[in-house]
Amino acid sequence: MPGQTFTPYEMIERLVSFDTTSRDSNLALIDFVADYLAGHGIESHRVMDDTGRKANLFATVGPAGPGGIVLSGHTDVVPVDDQDWTSDPFTLARRGDRLFGRGTADMKSFSAIVLALVPEFLARGLTEPIHIALTYDEEVGCLGVPRLIEAIVAAGLSPRLAIVGEPTEMKVVNRHKGVFRFVTTVTGVESHSAYVDRGVNAVMYGAELVHFLKEIAGEFEAAADPNLGFDPPYSTVHVGRIAGGTAPNIVPRHCRIDWETRLLPGTAVESVSDRVEHFVAESMLRPMHAVSADTGVETIRTGAVEGLAADAQSEAEAFALSLTGDNAAGAVSFGTEGGFYQKVGIPTVICGPGSILQAHKPDEYIEVAQVEACIGFMRRLMDRIGR
Repeated sequence: MPGQTFTPYEMIERLVSFDTTSRDSNLALIDFVADYLAGHGIESHRVMDDTGRKANLFATVGPAGPGGIVLSGHTDVVPVDDQDWTSDPFTLARRGDRLFGRGTADMKSFSAIVLALVPEFLARGLTEPIHIALTYDEEVGCLGVPRLIEAIVAAGLSPRLAIVGEPTEMKVVNRHKGVFRFVTTVTGVESHSAYVDRGVNAVMYGAELVHFLKEIAGEFEAAADPNLGFDPPYSTVHVGRIAGGTAPNIVPRHCRIDWETRLLPGTAVESVSDRVEHFVAESMLRPMHAVSADTGVETIRTGAVEGLAADAQSEAEAFALSLTGDNAAGAVSFGTEGGFYQKVGIPTVICGPGSILQAHKPDEYIEVAQVEACIGFMRRLMDRIGR
């Protein structure tokens, strides 16, 4: 597509049209973006996952060399299964001042605006590079961004800041919680329910763990600090799914518990995981092993999203605030890829169009005013680094 141009709204429509649900490939969208950028003379680089079905994309607009600004967005979206949509989730629909479609808020609109404005970036004659970063599998644990950042570091690039365009209603966010997900599997011993003493009830022991997690959650809530700016203003522990058992008259052998903790910046995940490990050893395994050595409890970490910590000296925060006109940055409780950039020394903030309250829901939408606000933000960014 040599030199093809799109308005931001047309580009949002194109990106939404790709069903990039995390369980599926995102390569059709990546191919489209790579071809579009190539049409404007911009080379892009892919960083694949192990299956070859998904890819990150990294491209630089403007001069080569050190420094530059990363504009980062993820390409995947959450499923629409069993959600009651009033229009096709993957066909952009405008009703009044709202644009409906999966990913409009979270977070294809940001990436679409950046891509649509590429011809303007080029025409401005940038004094430093703009790095476009598109990732896979953010929604299932930020699986793609670590590989993308490894490639950036390996290439010797040293961006001076990163802006992750998650939906913050174009408010600058300088901190968010870390998100750590776990699966605990309890293995008991089956028996007839008339003889429960011959068995080990995996579901009932699993329920004890759930109760213990609730105790930790209560301790976090009791230590809430409203001055931190988070909503809620404390770390959280949440059990999202529990499954086990075969029939009412069988002592269940298996129980699976999916749980997570969202921790305030600076809170070590071990403050939860070590306590869980101790509880399992003392309160579960001891009595279970007293009946049978074949019993067990295994906890594995299935996802880790780095928290983003506030940095009073952050160049990213000062730069983004100068573009929005706000006086101070805020905090959010949802996780993003921002902490991964910060971890390798790239000052990072979160700032993007749309509201997180519309994300993951049927009839997800973004306000047209939010799209316009992001376009204005990007043009002010051009004013700062354009000739």
